[in-house]
Amino acid sequence: MRVSTGATTNVFDRGAVLRPQFDWKWVIIGASVVFTVYIAVIPLAFLLWQSFRTPETAATAAVWTLGNYAAAYGSTETLRLFTTSLQFASGTALFAFVLGAGLAWMNERTNTPFKTIFFALSLIPLVIPSILFTVAWILLASPQIGIINLVLQGWLGLAEAPFDIYSVAGMIWVDGLHYSPMAFLLMSAAFRAMDPSLEESATMSGASVFQVARRVTLRLTWPAIVATILILFVRAIESFEVPALLGLPSGIVVFTAAIYQAVHRYPSQVGLASAYAVALLAITSVGVYFVSRLSGQGSKYATMTGKGFRPRQIDLGRWRWLTASIFIVYFLLIVVLPFSVLLWSSFQRFYAVPSTEALQNLTLDPYRFILSYPNLPRTVLNSLLLSFGAATIVMLVTSVICWIVVKTKLPGRWLLDNVASLPIVFPGLVLGLSIMIFYLNVDVGIYGTIWIMLIAYVTRFMPYGLRYTTTSMLQIHRELEESAAMSGASWSTTFRRVVLPLLKPGLLAGWIYVMIVSIRELSTSILLYSPDTQVVSIVIWELWENGQYVELSALGVLFIISLFVLVLMARWLGQKYGIKE
Repeated sequence: MRVSTGATTNVFDRGAVLRPQFDWKWVIIGASVVFTVYIAVIPLAFLLWQSFRTPETAATAAVWTLGNYAAAYGSTETLRLFTTSLQFASGTALFAFVLGAGLAWMNERTNTPFKTIFFALSLIPLVIPSILFTVAWILLASPQIGIINLVLQGWLGLAEAPFDIYSVAGMIWVDGLHYSPMAFLLMSAAFRAMDPSLEESATMSGASVFQVARRVTLRLTWPAIVATILILFVRAIESFEVPALLGLPSGIVVFTAAIYQAVHRYPSQVGLASAYAVALLAITSVGVYFVSRLSGQGSKYATMTGKGFRPRQIDLGRWRWLTASIFIVYFLLIVVLPFSVLLWSSFQRFYAVPSTEALQNLTLDPYRFILSYPNLPRTVLNSLLLSFGAATIVMLVTSVICWIVVKTKLPGRWLLDNVASLPIVFPGLVLGLSIMIFYLNVDVGIYGTIWIMLIAYVTRFMPYGLRYTTTSMLQIHRELEESAAMSGASWSTTFRRVVLPLLKPGLLAGWIYVMIVSIRELSTSILLYSPDTQVVSIVIWELWENGQYVELSALGVLFIISLFVLVLMARWLGQKYGIKE
């Protein structure tokens, strides 16, 4: 009996060995690859397809045509549109770079007082949504109601306002200020990693501080300088809020504004908008291409070697108090003044310039209006669901994509990396347009629902999640996975219990970033939302269009404070779970 039982057991075991086991590895990998290709490639294909189609109306069907490109690029207005777009983007990039790089040099290479505090304060503008920052500067520098203009006119006795925010220069000022923290962070990293021995040699040779900065420091950081300017240019050319709020009222039209106007015509000129979008997509693609090429050539300028060095700061002497004053003025311009004007406006019955008379009109009515705003709980819930959902999906999918690219030798994995990074060349408005076109033509029941916005957010921020995950994946040695496999763990178990926990710092850092930028996203949402899927940024946009400035200010104050608290919580979580600055 025992022999029979043993024989039966042996036969069962042998059969178990011969029978192939189901492996979730290829299911997960296949699903991630298909999902990545689906969200990155198909919208682009439909955008190009729609650019060759006439609009479909109740009376006529859509037909193939080159008329969209003829209308978009066959008139004298096209040259003006192209010139204005390049002027705005170039001016914004240069202004943001000069401001951010100058502050980064003072912070990293000099003995400016209190610079640790200034570094932390300079990150606050990243939390303020672009639409609120723009609205704040309209209230500060509008020729009619701008506080700065009215104060200067009263003090100096001027007949006309000295500043006009509704101009190309005004657009460059606002967008450049808002993007300057990005330049500050990028250039701070470059200055921090540079060996200062060459600067010290120049100083010992009799060069002044500014000669050392111009002839040594800037030349050694040349790749970072060009890459930063290109990144700022790409971000400026795709900007929507500033051109829409400052450019359109004064007849200044750039590509993003032209796309928005074409979609909102009657009948909607989706084909014309697609033709404009193709040009904008080409411009951003060229910029991103040069950034990637430059990143690969950075080793020619490397100064950090195996030989250790201790960064030495430049002693500015009495000039250090001037640089500290520059930091204070900068913080006033990007944080204190914008938030203060929103705060002041939020306590008014109607917008009024600060004065003794206006103090008597203080009220909480704007906050009561916002707190009783129709569907406000659903709007806030939509924003939270989209931001948390997009961040979670992006980081999980990119963790699999990065594992394929970094840890395997599968043929074509480089192509998968490029496909996953493709949405980075999509301006937000163009991405929203392409997704709108796709789901209008392929009816799967998600157009007008929150799902289409979730897909848009995941697509838009996939490349950013990929960068965070790749950095952490490169630090995981292959032997850890091999040890788990030799212990009998399946691929899914190894990935879940070994790889993901080791990726935790990068995953959490990327999740926090994607969550924050998703919750304040407007340009991607503006063409996809419906009354039931509004998010907070859309409500701010609608309040502005309705002229409800004090109510918008109240919502803006609440939104900025909530985002700031969210960032502090995320920072606490990051420190608790091992994310290092």
